[in-house]
Amino acid sequence: MKVAEKHYKFINSKTGNVIYHYTIKGDHSEDDVKTELEKVKAEVATENKMFLDTIYWEEDKG
Repeated sequence: MKVAEKHYKFINSKTGNVIYHYTIKGDHSEDDVKTELEKVKAEVATENKMFLDTIYWEEDKG
């Protein structure tokens, strides 16, 4: 059986540019996904020297 994957993109809200892509493999609860995405968001903000509030994520269905 194939493991479910969900793809997310992290976006700079000031520019609208996608700055990071992330994939979550497996079947996780909604809370686990949100916790993991918040952790990744903090890492992306730190790596890009950006405020946490200027980054958001959305599921990449494309």
